[in-house]
Amino acid sequence: MSPVLIGIFAIVLVAGLVFVLKGFLSGASLSGKLSRDHETAMREATKKLAQNPNDPEALFALATGYFEEQNWDKAMKTYETLIDQITMSHPQGIDNFEVFLRYGISARKLNLLEQAYKGFSTARTYRQDNFEVNYELGALEFERKNYEKAVQLLKQARIQDPESPAVLRYMGHALFRLKKPKEAMSFIRKAIDLAPDDKESLYTLAECYYEANQVEQALRIFNHLRADPVMGPNACLVAGTIHLDTRQYEAAVQDFEIGLKHLNVRADILTDLRYKLATTLIKMNEIGRAIPYLKQLQAENPSYKDVNILLSKYIELNANRNLQIFLMGTSADFVALCRKIVMTYYPRAKVKITNISVNKNEWADILAEIDTAKWSDLIMFRFVRTQGSIGELIVRDFGSHLKEVKAGKGICITVGQFTEEAKRYTEARLIDLIEKEQLQKMLNRVDAKPAATKK
Repeated sequence: MSPVLIGIFAIVLVAGLVFVLKGFLSGASLSGKLSRDHETAMREATKKLAQNPNDPEALFALATGYFEEQNWDKAMKTYETLIDQITMSHPQGIDNFEVFLRYGISARKLNLLEQAYKGFSTARTYRQDNFEVNYELGALEFERKNYEKAVQLLKQARIQDPESPAVLRYMGHALFRLKKPKEAMSFIRKAIDLAPDDKESLYTLAECYYEANQVEQALRIFNHLRADPVMGPNACLVAGTIHLDTRQYEAAVQDFEIGLKHLNVRADILTDLRYKLATTLIKMNEIGRAIPYLKQLQAENPSYKDVNILLSKYIELNANRNLQIFLMGTSADFVALCRKIVMTYYPRAKVKITNISVNKNEWADILAEIDTAKWSDLIMFRFVRTQGSIGELIVRDFGSHLKEVKAGKGICITVGQFTEEAKRYTEARLIDLIEKEQLQKMLNRVDAKPAATKK
């Protein structure tokens, strides 16, 4: 580079540095001047108020100063005093709209919602087309659960700012709570596009899909949110419930278990997660895994739903594998167990099973030829899986079946109890009724004794 060019470059560089330095000093000077002006205004207002505590102009200047400093507590109290004055004396030169708006904002910042509502509502009587007033009132109405009013006010706010993420968000959430999921979706999706980290809105979008019967889309979002520290427990509970309702038990268990791994879960969500996990495990015949959750629920909330009944029932079942099969096993396992009971019912008898029929998952009928040293006969066994009371209708149906197959005797066995009417029906008939206590003895010995001889 030539010496001339080097000299020109040096001159330009120095000039630039001088310009930047001047700008910096000028900015600092302006900032200092504004700061001094602010302090001066505050001092003058304080002096005037010392002489006249109700001076509207001084109150306005002091409140403005506190508001600009974001000293919300002092700003609100000063605006409150000013409001009393302008209500009585109607001074000139003070913007009433600004006073009530800023009073509302200060109260909102302090989470004093009633005072905030009062400030914004009064401000709106002066100007109904102001974005901030309509938005803030809409948000407050939403928090008061006045969703219809919230939507009306938020629509007004959208006229001034159609793309405000906050307005779109509240609109979507309000419409969802008004049971309008399809309308809510469009607003919430736009809000999420503008604020992708809003997990609460993402959760509500999933709820919208679920309410609109778009279950797959809902599940995708709930599954995505399962690991979120805030929305995760709720997402796990809903996803698990969907899987439970559609009999996808393995997936439901996974959802509930992920939910229980979260920290600081709300008490009601925690209880629901444990209860639904326990009942899902029971449906899967995983009783041993379900019992600890039921015990935990009983310890923390003994009156919750049917926890005590479930615990009493399934502790007994867990201790008796055959009883568990009788009540909850597959149809094939249930029938295999009933066959064992038939083969061992008459000691040292020769038994030949000639027919087995199953009525849905309610009972099984087994017809067998029994041959003992003293007698031979055709015996019909009916095994009823119902735990409650067995009435006359089932027993009468069994009696009719005995006649059809020409059985010499019938034995009706249940894990529940027979009603008095059922017992009276069998008094003059060759039908024996076997209830839970006798059945349990059979179940306890069925694997211990050698099977009867087959013909």
